[in-house]
Amino acid sequence: MKSPLSGIIPPLLTPLTARDQLDVAGLERLIEHVLAGGVHGLFLLGTTGEAPSLSYRLRRELVTKSCRIVNGRVPVLVGITDTSFVEAVRFAEHASDCGADAVVAAPPYYLPPSQPELREFILELMTELPLPLMLYNMPGLTQAPFELPTVAALMQHDGILGIKDSSGDMKYVQGLLQLARQRSDWSVLIGPEELTAEGVLMGAHGGVSGGANLSPKLFVDLYTAAAAGDVPRVRKLQRKALQLSELLYSWGQTRGGWILGLKCALSHLGICSDLPAEPLRSLTDAERETIRERLAVLGLLPVSPSEVGVNE
Repeated sequence: MKSPLSGIIPPLLTPLTARDQLDVAGLERLIEHVLAGGVHGLFLLGTTGEAPSLSYRLRRELVTKSCRIVNGRVPVLVGITDTSFVEAVRFAEHASDCGADAVVAAPPYYLPPSQPELREFILELMTELPLPLMLYNMPGLTQAPFELPTVAALMQHDGILGIKDSSGDMKYVQGLLQLARQRSDWSVLIGPEELTAEGVLMGAHGGVSGGANLSPKLFVDLYTAAAAGDVPRVRKLQRKALQLSELLYSWGQTRGGWILGLKCALSHLGICSDLPAEPLRSLTDAERETIRERLAVLGLLPVSPSEVGVNE
């Protein structure tokens, strides 16, 4: 795994066929789909992968099978975020045994730690992890941020290779980029895909873009343009990325609407099942049809002859 880690690293969806059953064929098609789009790595069991909603057994199966399918073609990062220190370590050991390259951890949720507690937790975790660690700042869901002084302290540990930030706070990102100057091997990755290009233009190393599950080449091209400072091309591609999120990500009252939209879109493309993990609920037939129509608008699905007649 090159250092610093850079590029587009999709937070892979977890295809399911039943409550606790992995869609193995769909998983293979999904991985081959994103790799064909030129992505630079994969992040398993992140928020988009619905990790907290999956059984430990299914998580282990996902990592085992994904690492076999990838077979070293790109780096594989595995989420180990847990309320249990012991379970986080056990899962990191499993990821290592499967051939993963690094693990990713957000602060433990439910009882959000203070910053001193969080520093101690991560440093203690590092003494038992068999793989390098990437920090995951997701304050909207964990209720515990990696504040900049905490990041500065944790950067002193060589085994921590960077941070993925999903706060959406670009002032915070600027602070991270200032800290990153202390280490040439330190990586800052942007979580919200709508902000990836802005972040890379500022100096970030890439993005963990959920939309790359569906349209990997779009986000790889967007990253490449931003890394090269090609602002006119960034503007053109950014419009496409924003249109994708505007058309596919808002469903019902759930905070996980983007997961439902992406899974449904991929099912229309014949890649994997659209079944979400509970407590998320499947979209209605009408919503699924709307997504099919919007995929055609995005140019990701052929328009049916009847729709062509209506448009004419």
